[in-house]
Amino acid sequence: MMKMIERALGYERIVVKENERALALLNGRFVGILEPGEHLMRNRRKGLVVERHSLVRPEFVSEYRDALIREMPEASAVHFTEVRTAADEVALVFRDSRLYAVQKPDGHAVFWTAAGPWSVERVSVVDTLAVPAKYVKRLKQTALKDTVLAFEVQDGQVGVLYVDGDLVSTLGPGSHLFWQVGSRVSVKLIDTRLQSLEVTGQDVLTRDRVTIRVNVSAEYRVTDPRKAAQSAKDYAETFYRALQLAFRKTIGMRSLDQILEDKVTVDAEAAGTVRSEMAALGIEVGEIALKDVILPGEMREILNQVVAAVTVAAPTLPRSTFVALAKSASMVARLTVHNGTGGLMNEIAKLRD
Repeated sequence: MMKMIERALGYERIVVKENERALALLNGRFVGILEPGEHLMRNRRKGLVVERHSLVRPEFVSEYRDALIREMPEASAVHFTEVRTAADEVALVFRDSRLYAVQKPDGHAVFWTAAGPWSVERVSVVDTLAVPAKYVKRLKQTALKDTVLAFEVQDGQVGVLYVDGDLVSTLGPGSHLFWQVGSRVSVKLIDTRLQSLEVTGQDVLTRDRVTIRVNVSAEYRVTDPRKAAQSAKDYAETFYRALQLAFRKTIGMRSLDQILEDKVTVDAEAAGTVRSEMAALGIEVGEIALKDVILPGEMREILNQVVAAVTVAAPTLPRSTFVALAKSASMVARLTVHNGTGGLMNEIAKLRD
């Protein structure tokens, strides 16, 4: 009966729950912000609009937001907590001491005060985009990962930080977070441990015009990550090319006999050039060595035949001649053991004894 009377008189009863707030407009104009309880509102021409908001969603999101704050500043100050940020800062919004939101530069967010308590901490992004260490763990544990970029630098690594394509600084081992505020942030990871580089299957021409295939190895360490990242797009590839050139020069100055006689190392001058070039890139070069020499297929066949002939002719040869031939054949067999001359090498060793 009471409802019918109220309606006849042009009123409507609005009930707001404890976990709600409501925005009331009559004929397009703000009436007020309704708190929990019953509210008897005038609605003679059905011009009353009530917009309900649950405090379960603490942020006040409404098409009327800015107009309400402008037209009803006193009521807004009572019901809302506003967070505005300048162009050079971010704001961390805490709800009951727990990180709830991150407001980016030039931002504006409005929260229901009753859903708090709220607190705000501001961080300048003028000098650095790095997230202060005290916030790193909290940000990693929340669903706010889209507000930051995260990078992990492992032990034995250095991270080279770029912002908008410019090298800014280097990062030590650990977790590093950066604000996503419009700038392009990237980190290049550089291993600073001792590493080995293999240059395999290189066809090289000796001084006496014999083509052989060599495998080369070298040790190196990045001593200046900043310089290494800045001086070359790929310092490992640059080192690879330098080693190729150095061994081509070294082997090109020696005959096949010289190469087989002793496992050559890279020419001192060529090695010095490699070390000097790499030092300019922040790389320290250690040992450079020739690991394997692989002879052409035709030459391996001929040398196998020589080994066999030496073995057969051993009883009729002068000892000095046999020893010289057997020594050479033994050396060749050692270099080409993968072609089946290992057995011959053993036979030669027995005959030499």
